Amino acid sequence: MEGVGGGDGTSAASLDQWRQFSRLFQIYLDKTTPHAVYRWIGTAALVFLYALRVYYIQGFYIVSYGLGIYILNLLIGFLSPLVDPELEPSDGPLLPTKGSDEFKPFIRRLPEFKFWYAITKAFIISFLMTFFSMFDVPVFWPILLCYWFVLFALTMKRQIMHMVKYRYVPFNIGKQKYGGKKSSAGGSSSGSRAD
Repeated sequence: MEGVGGGDGTSAASLDQWRQFSRLFQIYLDKTTPHAVYRWIGTAALVFLYALRVYYIQGFYIVSYGLGIYILNLLIGFLSPLVDPELEPSDGPLLPTKGSDEFKPFIRRLPEFKFWYAITKAFIISFLMTFFSMFDVPVFWPILLCYWFVLFALTMKRQIMHMVKYRYVPFNIGKQKYGGKKSSAGGSSSGSRAD
């Protein structure tokens, strides 16, 4: 009986350490939220390291293929609206279809931060998998690459047709600015007046 009680103290301490680590990790993850450019630069460096490792060891193509399919799935979620008008019909249009419709902002099914986090985790896991030979399944990689490109083209075609049909653009490049009319005072201040 005493051995069982001693084991509970050790597991409780390790559980407490895991919770502290989890909280600390979440704090640092939350601090990266406003720094999108730096997060993506870090992920790009990770992608470069992964590609370099796969190139030098000439293997793990099936891991790369699975990673590509997963990233394609994430990309579809990133480009899709939160409420798909094709799947969930409602009383009124969810996305504006005419110029006179009320403006409704595009809300992604998969937000940018979660998209980045999922891609980064996927590359870390794939990178770690390249250290275990059991994941190095011998395959003819050009077939996988061609199949992935065909799958990517068909999926993106379907997604772009969906965007055109429901008239939404999943990207916004900065805040929209109203130019308005140029004031006549600005034009006459630089030139001379003939009064």
